[in-house]
Amino acid sequence: MSALRLSSGQVDEFFGRGWVLLPGLFRAPELAPVRAAFERLHATAQRLRSTQDHDGARFVLADRGDDVVVQRVVWAGGAEPDLLSLSADPRLVGPALQLLGSDHCEQLLCQAHFKMPGDGVSFDWHQDIQHRDKGPGTWHDLNGRGSYVQTLLAVDDMRADNGPLQFVPQDAVRTDARGRLSDTPFDYGTPMGAGGGDVVDASRAETLIGEAGSVILFGPYAVHGSTANHSLAPRRVLINGYAHPGANGRVYPGVGSGRRLPPAGAPAASR
Repeated sequence: MSALRLSSGQVDEFFGRGWVLLPGLFRAPELAPVRAAFERLHATAQRLRSTQDHDGARFVLADRGDDVVVQRVVWAGGAEPDLLSLSADPRLVGPALQLLGSDHCEQLLCQAHFKMPGDGVSFDWHQDIQHRDKGPGTWHDLNGRGSYVQTLLAVDDMRADNGPLQFVPQDAVRTDARGRLSDTPFDYGTPMGAGGGDVVDASRAETLIGEAGSVILFGPYAVHGSTANHSLAPRRVLINGYAHPGANGRVYPGVGSGRRLPPAGAPAASR
């Protein structure tokens, strides 16, 4: 399968707004093994019950007594090879390389995120640069445009009632404050800003909904968050993160994390 290339308009949207949505990128039959992998991860979490490394992945869990809330499984592909295989799909890696301006990248993330009915999992407004740059030497923006592309595959339909992602467009961020806004997330639904509430106009946040198989690409400075799942159906997503070669200075959890894509010696996707 040849690598997917974004149009010039989609590239402009990624850098201008902070994200781009690719509807229906993966078909229903392709999602069947992904859902099966997520179900196995969830079942494993119920047995583990507490946060720990297991089978090449890190399970981040909260034991509520009657059940276990799966907040995320870090480097989920270590435990489920089908997820790791999908994260190397040219439909994901090709656009990432195009946006990074590189012929290869380092894969830092392969995360399974769960929002099950009633589990209360939500994410305050944040930027992913907060997770990449942890201090001196941990991150270098080598291409001057963030050096990082994150992809989010909707494993289930993303609807208004099941905790979809919301993004604040770049032009709703005060021009002189763009870039990294804070070291910590903000309370969901409250004014945002580094040292004040006038930096980001959160009232302009856009809710992204779409069918399973859709993919969202976004950069490290995109302001985003999500509420809890208030529906009766799961809302699960697979997140993959691709870094410009040499940008990352940290060791990420998971057996095989930080791998090169495409592998050395493999044909590189054209930019």
